[in-house]
Amino acid sequence: MDIQHYMSTIGRQAREASRAAARADTNQKNRALHAIAAAIRRDAAALLAANKADLDAARAAGLEAAMLDRLTLSEKGIAAMAEGVEQVAGLPDPVGEISGMAFRPSGIQVGRMRVPLGVIGIIYEARPNVTADAAALCLKSGNAAILRGGSEAIRSNRAIAACVREGLADAGLPETVVQVIDTTDRAAVGHLITMREYVDVIVPRGGKGLISRLLAESRVPMIQHLDGNCHVYLDDDADAGKALKIVENAKTQRYGTCNTAESLLVARSRAAELLPPIAAMLTAKDVEIRGCAETQALVKNAKPATEEDYATEYLAPVISVKIVGGLDEAIAHINRYSSHHTESIVSENYTAAMRFLREVDSASVMVNASTRFADGFEYGLGAEIGISTDKIHARGPVGLEGLTSQKWIVLGDGNVRA
Repeated sequence: MDIQHYMSTIGRQAREASRAAARADTNQKNRALHAIAAAIRRDAAALLAANKADLDAARAAGLEAAMLDRLTLSEKGIAAMAEGVEQVAGLPDPVGEISGMAFRPSGIQVGRMRVPLGVIGIIYEARPNVTADAAALCLKSGNAAILRGGSEAIRSNRAIAACVREGLADAGLPETVVQVIDTTDRAAVGHLITMREYVDVIVPRGGKGLISRLLAESRVPMIQHLDGNCHVYLDDDADAGKALKIVENAKTQRYGTCNTAESLLVARSRAAELLPPIAAMLTAKDVEIRGCAETQALVKNAKPATEEDYATEYLAPVISVKIVGGLDEAIAHINRYSSHHTESIVSENYTAAMRFLREVDSASVMVNASTRFADGFEYGLGAEIGISTDKIHARGPVGLEGLTSQKWIVLGDGNVRA
């Protein structure tokens, strides 16, 4: 296969299809989404068979257990995938929304209209459900999509792609509105992230290695976050009960997510009171504690923390702990070591909480809540394509609105500039 020619064809088709997607009204898009969901349910047996072939090949290749878990589809998972597509159909359509209309002294009206981004390239690893999720979100927001899943999920992705094509055709939309790259050749990714003439934005979904490569090589703008080194800070005025509950949930509910707390900061004035029961809870759940010298004095089983620990996203039952002088030192530590994803303060002090919200430079900043809430569904977006730690266009969980932009519109009645 001539990869360059293949990818150029995919890109050209996506650009042409993006115009049809942008023109489609809400009813047409929703019809396609409901047809996709119905096809997924109907073809559940075929999807499971394709997924089994992927799993057999992955086991033979020695894929690690965590990756096998992400790769696996079940009957319940397929039902959830179809339901997720239907939920996107139920979300408000952002395309065409007009806001901020105002008359100018010249007599013209000026405002903004929400429009699709155009062509979105999505690169992801292992999880075949992303194929359906990404297709649904891109379609509902009026975009064309080029999806490049991991080579380990190629059979599953092909089977899901067939359901997507059927749904698009049923609604009278070009099948090229959503294209799944049908090759495992890694060179396809290199072409996708440099085709500025065809692709408007790249959304990567995967590990730090994948995203680091894309950041280094991509010529197309990206909506991304590199990792999730999230912090919980227990302030001088923290409620002890809330502190224990929030740290337990933020760290131990799930270890492998980007919104899991990886670092705990504790105000020195409260450390002797707050830290021992929290450490006992973490130890009971087999979480390894790596702390500063003061932490080790209070928590006998704590291991010494290094500079690297404070900057690490563990994605594992490990947490770094540092005792700080107060709010100023906590904010400085977070802004230095954080990946700017999600941070939370536990405090009953309104002034301290408001300072934390203003001064911590992260995409999501919370007061008296677990970092695990940093999620598109929990934020009321209905679904998310990913989470962005960038500051331009989209920041935090990215839902339908984040897959659109705004253009200026001007309404006149024969007005001319004086």
